[in-house]
Formats: sequence, C-alpha cells, structure tokens
Amino acid sequence: MSNMKTLNKVVELAEKRRDEALAALAQLQRELQMAREQMVQLESYAQEAMARWSARSSVGVDANLLHHHRQFMQKIDHAMNFQARVLQDREAMIERGQSQLHAAERDVAGLRRFAERKQQAIDHRAQRLDQKNTDEMALTIHLRQSLAQAQLQGVRS
Repeated sequence: MSNMKTLNKVVELAEKRRDEALAALAQLQRELQMAREQMVQLESYAQEAMARWSARSSVGVDANLLHHHRQFMQKIDHAMNFQARVLQDREAMIERGQSQLHAAERDVAGLRRFAERKQQAIDHRAQRLDQKNTDEMALTIHLRQSLAQAQLQGVRS
C-alpha cells in the first residue's frame, strides 16, 4: 500500500508541475498581449506624428525642424524594431511554454493511467485472495458436513 501512496504522491507532484506550467504559460500570454498593445501604441504614435508632420510641412519648414523630425522618427522606428524583437521573443517563449505544458500533461496522464492499472492489479489480487478464502471456507464447511454425515451414517449402521 505504501507503493500506492508513493505513486499517488508522484502523480500529485506531476499535477503540480503541470499547474505551474499552465500558470507560467498564462503569464507569458499576458506579457505577449501587453507587448502587442505597446506595439499598437507605437504604430499609432508614429502615424500621428507623420500626420502632424504632413500638415506642418505643407506650409514649409526649415532644415533644423526637418532634422529634428527625422531624428524623432528614427527613435520611433528604433522603438518599434525593439518592440518587434520583444514580440518575437515572447512568442518563442510561449511556444516553449506550450511544449512544457503538453509534456507535463502527458506525464500526468501517463502517471494516472499507471496508477489506475496498479490499483486495479491490487484490487484484482485482493479479489482473488478473497475468492480463495471463500472457496477454502466453503470446502472446509462441505468437508465437515460430509464427515459429520458419514459419522452419522456409521453410527446408524
């Protein structure tokens, strides 16, 4: 029975590992969503900046203002490129997290099946032992009754 307790503890640990993998994956998915929202904000900000520039440049601008605008747009581009790498990293982390979750789920399922088979084997052995004891008891009763009946017939004759 202690083997079953140990096996059940192993199943519990595998379930805990699976739950931790699930929680980690959920956290990664939240981080990916936040990174996507940041990218949308950057893209929106870049579009607004270009729209303002288009409106402003239609009346004419000096070289200094053009230089500042280009520097500003380079910084926004740099931020968007950086954010694109963050998105790629998050997506790769999610793929690894999903793989870890699937592996943990397979482990739990396999361990549960193994534990069920072990428990069924234990139950089957217990049933066989119980049946053996019942059969032996029935045989003993039958032999005693037969012996008693034979003794009664011997006394009568």
